[in-house]
Amino acid sequence: MAHAETISTHEYTFTAVFGPAEEGGHIVTVPALPGVITEGDTLEEAKARVVEAIECYQESQQKDGLPLPASEYHIAEPERVEQVTVSLKTV
Repeated sequence: MAHAETISTHEYTFTAVFGPAEEGGHIVTVPALPGVITEGDTLEEAKARVVEAIECYQESQQKDGLPLPASEYHIAEPERVEQVTVSLKTV
């Protein structure tokens, strides 16, 4: 008989810092998650891509048996700062 893993979903909120990309569009970083950086041609695309980047980061952390860091508030004037909430599944 196979053992079923318990999967739960937790909601995390991270600060995303949006700035202008050199070639146009928006570049996004998440200060609480080292190495998470993405971009999009429009603000909406950049927001969607940062959610995907956070999900990939979480999958990598989970695979390596590491916890997902808690968010920390970050101020980056004059860049645009928004809170991004992501529902992540954990085993």
